[in-house]
Amino acid sequence: MTSVRRVLVHADKQSLAGSVAARFITKVVDLLDQQAGVNIVLTGGTVGSAVLAAISDSSARDSIDWSRVSLWWGDERWLPAGDPERNETQARAALIDNVAVRPENVHAFASSDGPLGLDDAATEYRDQLAAAAEDGDAYPRFDITFLGVGPDGHIASLFPDSSGIQVTDAPVIAVRNSPKPPPERLSLTLPVINSSDRIWLALAGPDKASALGLALAGASTFEVPAAGVLGRLRTVFFVDEEAAAEVPRDLIATEY
Repeated sequence: MTSVRRVLVHADKQSLAGSVAARFITKVVDLLDQQAGVNIVLTGGTVGSAVLAAISDSSARDSIDWSRVSLWWGDERWLPAGDPERNETQARAALIDNVAVRPENVHAFASSDGPLGLDDAATEYRDQLAAAAEDGDAYPRFDITFLGVGPDGHIASLFPDSSGIQVTDAPVIAVRNSPKPPPERLSLTLPVINSSDRIWLALAGPDKASALGLALAGASTFEVPAAGVLGRLRTVFFVDEEAAAEVPRDLIATEY
């Protein structure tokens, strides 16, 4: 099946978050009618957290059998457990602590105050991915991967002009000297991100317009990592009007 790329424009961040939340609930319910469980990759950031909060606040939230949902992260900041800047901390507050996800299905990255160093933490997450995979694969099949996009076009913790965006022989990398604090992070690599059936990128605000425009205009992945994102079945950019300012009109979809 040929992968499809779409841009859906919403009036503002609030309506964007609500729309993504509604689509997420509907899609996960449909998937769980067809398969035993789902693997979801979460992201951080303002819009990512807003989407998770909108899922939590939805009256349809509990139509999902959360016991069959496994949660992963695309990247994480190398900070102590519970730090408010950790993607895991934000996701727990916005959604995870409010639904019946099994603790063993929440696959968080290690924290800086734990027993592992940064490189060993990357190895440990690689092992978690492999343990959840089927048929000897290196990682499970991801049903939906959420991503944010930075003003510089970065995704997860894969930054422009960095070695991390070029890594193809490892599923997880340790990131040092990140141009955005904190300097140390952990991240999935682009091949793992692109193995997802569906990639949903959510971004809002005028500071994202240039990066989004470049990503959709065919910029180099090395220079604009978001340009290299392509899910196996579908890639959707959920954006607000401000972020869509430089998107070619022919790429904007009127429906999902």
